[in-house]
Amino acid sequence: MGKQWDSFVERRAPEDARVPAGYEVGGVRIAPATVLAPMAGVTDTVFRRFIREMGGCGLMMTEFTSADGVLRHKDKKAKRYLHFYEDEHPIAAQLFGSNPETLREAAKMIEGLGFDLVDLNLGCPAKKVVKCNGGSGLLRDLPLIRQIFESVRGAVKIPFTVKFRAGWSDKELVYIELAKLAEECGLNALAMHARTREQGYSGNANWDWIRDIKQAVNIPVVGNGDVRSPEDAAAMVAQTECDAVMIGRSAASNPWIFRQIEQYTATGRYDIPTDADRYAMIRRYFRMLIDEGYRDAPGKMKQFASWFTHGVPNGSHLRKAIYEAKNEHDILANVDEFFGRLLGRTNVPSSQMPVPSV
Repeated sequence: MGKQWDSFVERRAPEDARVPAGYEVGGVRIAPATVLAPMAGVTDTVFRRFIREMGGCGLMMTEFTSADGVLRHKDKKAKRYLHFYEDEHPIAAQLFGSNPETLREAAKMIEGLGFDLVDLNLGCPAKKVVKCNGGSGLLRDLPLIRQIFESVRGAVKIPFTVKFRAGWSDKELVYIELAKLAEECGLNALAMHARTREQGYSGNANWDWIRDIKQAVNIPVVGNGDVRSPEDAAAMVAQTECDAVMIGRSAASNPWIFRQIEQYTATGRYDIPTDADRYAMIRRYFRMLIDEGYRDAPGKMKQFASWFTHGVPNGSHLRKAIYEAKNEHDILANVDEFFGRLLGRTNVPSSQMPVPSV
């Protein structure tokens, strides 16, 4: 998913600035106008349904998925990356790759599985992806991107979108040309992470680039990068006039962020989770992993522990207990024991656990 922010600039917005109530992508209504960004190792079906249950998110997106991989290993890869439930709609599947015909066939498979949208990844900066000319590696080959756009667009009837970075580096910016190309080829919307491939996840996202794209095309534009709060989301909309806001890393550390944005849009304020809310949230997600029969539930719990315990008093003690636990049931017991002490009460049986309230 990338490292946490090295530094950031405080963004301010007019007091009346708000995220739009919704937007349309090729006839698919997405409301609120917020999107859970595709994140490798994060946005699987359990996390997506968890975020959907928390409330406030308009569009779910899968982990970014290799087009070549799902075609060569259909049963195994599709079950792992492309499995979803009916309560996840609207949902987009994101593909990456560099072969137009392979992406075409994978997109047809996506449509056949019942996804609402198919998305192309031109933003991933990971070396192993770029080395195969996937993700942001394609940003240096616009003619090939055109071939991919045309191949996929001609293969499916569902909305086709793209997520990309501004360019390979500050000296190789292609975002305006790429946005216009997407519109010309019939794509229904685009999202930009307002950094270059060279930046990775460091520095600050340049929201002016999102504004430039919004002024250059007539299809919906989704802004992505450095949205850590409802105020940030409103500031992005005010500065760029983008149609929707996409959130990635902040959703892992603050799963309430989509609901908070919805509250902020409606009332100008939003709820801050209590320790009891965080306890319910952590236990709910861990319980969902177990109920799903997740193959490596303990590993997933340990992965999310550092994000979910952010801001919890003495959270390092809970993280240590989780990391040292041998199985998922021990992890749940450690969570109950820690929060029982923190909240001054004995453990609550799982059947009586509340769902996250904010």
